[in-house]
Amino acid sequence: MGFVNFQAIIDFAIEKEKEAAAFYDVASEMAKLAGAREMLKEFAAQERKHQSMLENIEEQTLSGYDFKPIADLKRSDYLTDIEYEKGMGYRDILRIGMKREEKSKALYTVLEKHAPDANTRKLFKILVQEESKHKQSLETLYDDLMAQSGD
Repeated sequence: MGFVNFQAIIDFAIEKEKEAAAFYDVASEMAKLAGAREMLKEFAAQERKHQSMLENIEEQTLSGYDFKPIADLKRSDYLTDIEYEKGMGYRDILRIGMKREEKSKALYTVLEKHAPDANTRKLFKILVQEESKHKQSLETLYDDLMAQSGD
């Protein structure tokens, strides 16, 4: 995928955030546990917030964000990509979510290194942190689900 300029990259990232929000909306409807359902709804809302941050990148004031180390459980590192299909099971929905967050984290890590200014670099660093949190939460849910089934 070739990009002609930085705005094209931002537009690509915005589309990915829109896709992620829509995915988590669907996933929340499929979650059997109320806690998981609420977490997935919150992820959808956070992805919409990320979209807004990217859409308004010029006006962002990014002070006060508290960066914390996020453990990478690396569960998704050992899974292959699968495509979403209507009616697929919760386990597969979690797999797709983990891989999406893994890819988003990788995208924002690269963009942070190539950002044109300090404010944009910080925005991408925040997005790396946020996607890392999502990935960790999904991997934890996946681990719990697999443990219930004897994995």
